[in-house]
Amino acid sequence: MQRSGNAPSKSNGRGRKGRWPSAPAIAGTSRAIVVLLLALGGCATTPPAAPPLQQPEIATGWQDKPGWSAAHRMVAAANPLATAAGERILREGGSALDAAIAVQMVLNLVEPQSSGIGGGAFLMLADQGRIEAWDGRETAPADADARLFIGADGRPLAHGLAILGGRAVATPGVLKMLEAAHRVHGRLPWSQLFAPAIELAEAGFAVSPRLHALIAADKHLRDDPQARAYFYDTAGAPWPVGHRLDNPALAAVLRAVAAGGSDAFYRGAIAADLIARVQAGAAPGRLSLADLAGYRERRREPLCADWREHERVCGFPPPSSGQIAIMQILGMLEHLGTTATGPGLADGLPAPAWLHDDTEAMRLAFADRELYIADPDFVAAPGGDWRKLLAPAYLARRAALIGPRAMSKASAGEPAGGAAIWAPMPAQAEHGTSQISIVDGHGQALAMTTSIEAGFGAHVMADGGTGLRGGYLLDNTMTDFSFEPADAGGRLVANRIEPGKRPRSSMSPTLVFDRRDGRLLMALGSPGGPAIIAFVVQTLIGSFVWGLDVQRAIALPHAVVVDRSPLLLESGRYPAATLAALRALGHRVVEVPLPSGLQAIERRGDGWFGGADPRREGTVEGD
Repeated sequence: MQRSGNAPSKSNGRGRKGRWPSAPAIAGTSRAIVVLLLALGGCATTPPAAPPLQQPEIATGWQDKPGWSAAHRMVAAANPLATAAGERILREGGSALDAAIAVQMVLNLVEPQSSGIGGGAFLMLADQGRIEAWDGRETAPADADARLFIGADGRPLAHGLAILGGRAVATPGVLKMLEAAHRVHGRLPWSQLFAPAIELAEAGFAVSPRLHALIAADKHLRDDPQARAYFYDTAGAPWPVGHRLDNPALAAVLRAVAAGGSDAFYRGAIAADLIARVQAGAAPGRLSLADLAGYRERRREPLCADWREHERVCGFPPPSSGQIAIMQILGMLEHLGTTATGPGLADGLPAPAWLHDDTEAMRLAFADRELYIADPDFVAAPGGDWRKLLAPAYLARRAALIGPRAMSKASAGEPAGGAAIWAPMPAQAEHGTSQISIVDGHGQALAMTTSIEAGFGAHVMADGGTGLRGGYLLDNTMTDFSFEPADAGGRLVANRIEPGKRPRSSMSPTLVFDRRDGRLLMALGSPGGPAIIAFVVQTLIGSFVWGLDVQRAIALPHAVVVDRSPLLLESGRYPAATLAALRALGHRVVEVPLPSGLQAIERRGDGWFGGADPRREGTVEGD
């Protein structure tokens, strides 16, 4: 395994694979110049006091990462112990899917705020030329009510209140999905994949700086007796960095699942304990034993789209909005010719002209997302096909709406045959997640984004009926549905709560291929709620267009627009001149922490190069 701190740039002056195919160079150049002149000559606007974006987890610092090289196989995950577990399984002869299961179980232990067996996941998997999308998204209880989060006063509950307690818990799906995928793509026995997590849960692990900061900052985790006894000392103080924390309850639950399969979780004592905790407390939920026993994973058709001259980008279809929004943004930028002819990078940072076009395209993509995207088992695609939202002619019309100044409001478009019958979903917080990217030595690769939604989920901890200390946290995924089922005129919101429905997500596990020979070029994804879309877009642009290695692309400063938010720039990463230029173009600019958790692996020659986000604790291992 080689670590590269100064990997050479792949840029040839036009991006790694030649320039972005787009509008004629002269038109693109003149447009970029107009944008820059307006920026230099305009007047700054006053930004709002606070942006309408709640990050799923707080920022806890920056750790420079070198990037890692390997010849045959590689694991990128959000915690070093989880990465090591995946690498161990690969060394033992396991597949990428086997390694992902081991990684997920360890993440449940060492990164409990982000993901675990109490939540769900989307998995993109490539195996010997086959590309599959496995849906382990949580589902609404059979007794779900569209007005679940409407208070006695007739108004939607505050998000910070809605996420707490059993009311917010949906049927977990990750274990059932991983088990089904393992039957098809596993190489090692199911039980073997749980060994690293069980060993760590029994022996204990050192509390990391990030976990300590998160449990110290959380205002509600202590309210749950099981969580308080696990995460805090007897005086209520968070365990310090380095404290050895074991989890006997989780070890017992994982032993049961390792021996009995997912049925040990979805039925019997573990299931009964889960339901008892959901139905207790001040905000009891609707989840039942029948919901758990009836959960089914789904295999969906991957949503793939061509990009640039040779790349094919494959991602998750609805109920995820990620792939559609990502490819809409990339497609609109392609039509504008932004990256081909304008100054994409200036002094190593995204330039104002590029940021303007990128975030305007983001606004248009999010307007479509608010109106159209929901569980496809309940909501039909516009015109009967989600690809209509990615049609070149449609994206050309959308790109034409982007002018030299920031638009005041972005409205959804009407793809062919897709006149809207829905009401736009009101702006609402969306959280969560952790990212796993893996390639093995057998031709299998994956990107999996996994979540319990908000940091520490519903703040309800279950011990599986063991009576032991610790356990696992339950999701608050019901809050990913629209709190308001309809608008004032009675038009229904596509992403409203319905029994058995899967809420819309922004999770964007992404695989990129060379469409000439089918070789995998990259596996990536990120946590970050709706900002995931921006994080993935910028990493793709940075690597494939600007010629940066994936570690450098991940480390680029972020720029995000979600729903109707201001333009959010990562705090302290852009010079004052960039902020002034964007404000002169009419953007409301706010600097905020944007702690993504990107994990990516890219092909380099006959081997691999991996990157982990410096904003979190992730690492990469391989050989």
